[in-house]
Amino acid sequence: MPQLLAFAILALILFIGDAVSTRTKSWLPSVFVCAVLFLLGYWTFFPPDIVALAGFQTPIVFLAMYLLITNMGTLLSFEELARQWRTVVVALSGIVGIVALLMTLGAAVLDFQTVVVATPPLVGGVVASLIMSQAAAEAGLTSLSVLAILIYVMQGFVGYPLTAVMLKREGNRVLARHRAGEWQGPVAAAAGHGAVAAPPRLFAAMPPAYNSHYFMFLRLGVVALLAWGAAELAKPVVTISPFVLCLVFGVIATSVGFLERQPLRSANAFGFTILILMVFIFDGLKQATPQMLAELAVPMVVTIAIGVLGMYVFSFVVGRLLGFTPAMAFACSLTALYGFPADYVITNEVVNTLTDDPDEREVLIAHMLPPMLVAGFVTVTMVSVVLAGIFAGWL
Repeated sequence: MPQLLAFAILALILFIGDAVSTRTKSWLPSVFVCAVLFLLGYWTFFPPDIVALAGFQTPIVFLAMYLLITNMGTLLSFEELARQWRTVVVALSGIVGIVALLMTLGAAVLDFQTVVVATPPLVGGVVASLIMSQAAAEAGLTSLSVLAILIYVMQGFVGYPLTAVMLKREGNRVLARHRAGEWQGPVAAAAGHGAVAAPPRLFAAMPPAYNSHYFMFLRLGVVALLAWGAAELAKPVVTISPFVLCLVFGVIATSVGFLERQPLRSANAFGFTILILMVFIFDGLKQATPQMLAELAVPMVVTIAIGVLGMYVFSFVVGRLLGFTPAMAFACSLTALYGFPADYVITNEVVNTLTDDPDEREVLIAHMLPPMLVAGFVTVTMVSVVLAGIFAGWL
């Protein structure tokens, strides 16, 4: 398959996902539609390496992730991060719910080894899945090794639509209060979202002609490099994901005036960067063959159903105690099923379908996007890897 044909097919799938999401007002989120189309494509005419053929291989994917997560940090502030401690607790409670119900009810319905292998991938991303898949293979549990990967690639089919439903419910609640003049939530956290950013404070004296796209990329790359370097320096003491530090360093760089709000948008590169990450995530679906799904359908469905039930119960209780609505608490916990950038994409899709008014969109973004981003990084990037390391020793 020629490179440009591969690229055109991938772009067509993402466009169809967007179109269906818009037409259904996010009841069918684009990431869900795209996942279905990718799965059908791999089962029919897609070459297994269609994403690589299109030019999206590991180096450029990691570069895109570093830049995009640093860019996400420019949407937040230290005050916003401090406010999100409740989000962290709610997200962690959802993980506790998954583990608690799977290790009790799940172990009774299935068996202990199946639950041990399936739990970390359900809680997190590709790293946790690979750890458990390798551990199961080394223990001679071939089918469970495949189950670890299958849970990872299929859990989004549950997480995507459920999240959209929860965020639409929360968004309608916020809009109703805002239109009645009763909403007291934050607005400034997302100020400037979607607008052309002004030059950052440290470079205010620079002639505008010198604040080029290349200069924006340079500053964004420097901040991402510092985050990566800090993670490397911390390794002898503690392992910290460089992606988490990219988010934090993005906040710091914006606060001191080194980065503007959303530099990738100002450099006209945001859409292409999102495209790179989304097709890379869907590339994992090539692992899920029809035969694999048929063989492992029962343990996969049971694991996901019990895990999501535990997540809902625990996040509901803890969310109530911390002042979260059930919908927002569950949405934050559901980020464990997919993480970044799907949490960002789904949130923005829901906001765009709920209202066309720019001010109302700012209110919704300020209320829903920061907790969704923070929850996604806490669950997928941090906790899941630790959990996988513990569970792998039980096989």
